[in-house]
Amino acid sequence: MSEISQLIVTLKRQLKQQGMTYRDVAAALGLSEPSVKRLFASEQFTLDRVIEVCNLLGFTLAELAQEAQQGQRRLRTLSAEQEGELVSDAKLLLVAVCALNHWSLADMLAVYRLTEAECVQHLLRLDRLRLITLLPGNRIRLNVARDFDWLADGPIRRYFREQGMHEFLDGGFDQQGESLDFAHGMLTESAQAKLRAELRQLRARFAQLHEESLAAPLAQRRGSGLLLALREWEPAAFGALRR
Repeated sequence: MSEISQLIVTLKRQLKQQGMTYRDVAAALGLSEPSVKRLFASEQFTLDRVIEVCNLLGFTLAELAQEAQQGQRRLRTLSAEQEGELVSDAKLLLVAVCALNHWSLADMLAVYRLTEAECVQHLLRLDRLRLITLLPGNRIRLNVARDFDWLADGPIRRYFREQGMHEFLDGGFDQQGESLDFAHGMLTESAQAKLRAELRQLRARFAQLHEESLAAPLAQRRGSGLLLALREWEPAAFGALRR
């Protein structure tokens, strides 16, 4: 496979992983959907077009090239059974979240009421799940791809909807560094596609800032939640009045 073919295959895989369609790409690039299909089928991309699609996906060109080389070796999702194992044990889930946020074993022991034996036991379980590789000295190496995500309707997301979302939204969002905004309007399908693309870019920016923050000491970093949502919606009270 040529280098350009590897890049195009990687772009297709990333589009699928992020739930994007050729229609989304067309809306973001100002092209027709058939034109985008022809681009991918013929692989006749200019460098500028490749960069535009990279930006849409939240990648730089260098990161796309690296992903093309390493993509098959890194974990993008877990199975539903593996996610179910995580949510079945609160301490295991805690250690998993800490590891995914680049905490060391010492960080976990300093912040949470866990023994070293408990932590190591849970890290070994994460190693078996392939989320991490536990190295000598209990050092942690993540095995997840940059676009790693939980299953769309898997146990982790259901856990958040059932237990975490109400707790998250119950906050006043009136403290320094907090923000809650809600907007409602009527959008065309094309406008919705453009907005979804911008939301994906915002999520990618969040991930980038997370990575940049890793250079700071743990005490200077704060667990932060960002909720992005867009769907066709009408309050039930309004729907009840429809003819």
